[in-house]
Amino acid sequence: MSHPILALRTALRALLVADPELNALLGGARIYDEAPRGADPPYVTFGEASAKDWSAGSLNGRQHALSLVAWSSQGGDAELLAILERIAALAADPPLVLDGHRLVLLRVAAEETARPDKAGLRRAVIRLAALTEPL
Repeated sequence: MSHPILALRTALRALLVADPELNALLGGARIYDEAPRGADPPYVTFGEASAKDWSAGSLNGRQHALSLVAWSSQGGDAELLAILERIAALAADPPLVLDGHRLVLLRVAAEETARPDKAGLRRAVIRLAALTEPL
């Protein structure tokens, strides 16, 4: 059985790379754990992740907080927000199959944009909240 964070990320990545609309926004299936050196934006990377125990009585599980970061070289936030909007739509009641775990809940907890970094890239973050149970 894989760690629930890894199982959730793997299932999310499979969902995202299989979506034609998101691929059109990104110019391909450009969802990375870490962007390859020299990757041209737009693309999405996995950000921070955490898992806390939410077990109660005979029920076992983890409460997750994880983020996906969209990167763009375009001025303004329009491209980034279109990418986040598509990810949010895909995260609404997704048919995810996790290795060794069952997804109980997945929802968008927050979205935010940030000013350009030193390389001139803009970024936007979508934060997801999830509950999983071991199988």
